[in-house]
Amino acid sequence: MDTELDRARAEIGRIDAQMAQLFTERMHASAVVAAYKKSRALPVLDEAQEAKVLQRNIAHVREPLLQGYYTAFLQEMLRLSKQYQHRLMEGLTVAYNGVQGAFAHIAAARIFPGASLHAFGSFDEAYAAVRSGECDAAVIPIENSFAGEVGKAMDLMFGGDLYVTGMYTLPIVQNLLGVPGGSIDSVRRVVSHPQALSQCASYIRSRGWQTVIAESTAEAARQVAEAGDPSTAAIASAVTAQLHGLQVLDHDINESAGNTTKFAVFSREKRESGAENGQFILLFTARNEAGSLAKAINVISNHGFNMTALRSRPVREQAWQYYFYVEAEGNVDSPAGQAMLRDLAAQCDALKVAGTFSRPVDLRQEERI
Repeated sequence: MDTELDRARAEIGRIDAQMAQLFTERMHASAVVAAYKKSRALPVLDEAQEAKVLQRNIAHVREPLLQGYYTAFLQEMLRLSKQYQHRLMEGLTVAYNGVQGAFAHIAAARIFPGASLHAFGSFDEAYAAVRSGECDAAVIPIENSFAGEVGKAMDLMFGGDLYVTGMYTLPIVQNLLGVPGGSIDSVRRVVSHPQALSQCASYIRSRGWQTVIAESTAEAARQVAEAGDPSTAAIASAVTAQLHGLQVLDHDINESAGNTTKFAVFSREKRESGAENGQFILLFTARNEAGSLAKAINVISNHGFNMTALRSRPVREQAWQYYFYVEAEGNVDSPAGQAMLRDLAAQCDALKVAGTFSRPVDLRQEERI
């Protein structure tokens, strides 16, 4: 019987068939995006683009009651698209400095889930691995909110030929790690990297513990695990505890709750800016003339670009010479951006765009790190 219910179900079937075809077409287009990202060692996650997709498409639904449901539908579609892209991008190789369990390793794993991660002993080696083609991208820290800029990483940016294609922030949460069955009361000494020991100095001092220096927080955890001594604990991440079979004796023991490290992704291919709400990095040396730095900064602002960071670093092998690092908001590939670069070049001895990216992405997750 051709009832109203039957007609509605038939209509749903017809629409479902169309949606299946459109879903297939959308995923094919997503595969093209994945290929582009893989060729340039770009991460799958692009928060700015996702926000644009949601804003653009929600406007197509005029019924207020349905907008919330459609938003949820789009968010699930984006989740599936990212999942599909991750699968297509398997085989991506990513370099980082340190060892498994170090914060650079954690950052690389979160930026490029499913990628093959390769540890190197120095920033230079990780950077060189991308230049040579051994790896597709490198994840290198460039600044810590507690300790300041990472000069070596910035020097690589100034002197090298790789591009920054992404910027990510990772909260640094230090934990006290001990052998299984141990407790805080049994601890007499702590092992860690000097920076981690410094970040937790008040905590250590209040308990009167001895300190032992290790090359890294991950190395400290390895030493404690091998020694099996409940009187010795390590200061490191909770991820490191899992890797070495240690127990977290106490969480969040660093003094600064806002301790965060900013990581940059370096790759051989430049990322297209293409967004007014994007950001870019400029590196330049000002001419040895009175007011040259002020003139350079004014050029940037006069063209409507907001600087979010300005730092100076000595130029290696040139005594008392400095280069300047600028992070600014906007599209450097736009006509205004190109005009700004032309005017800025007239004020500088050297000038380069070191990279473009969306706004920095917070790698914070619900679970403790």
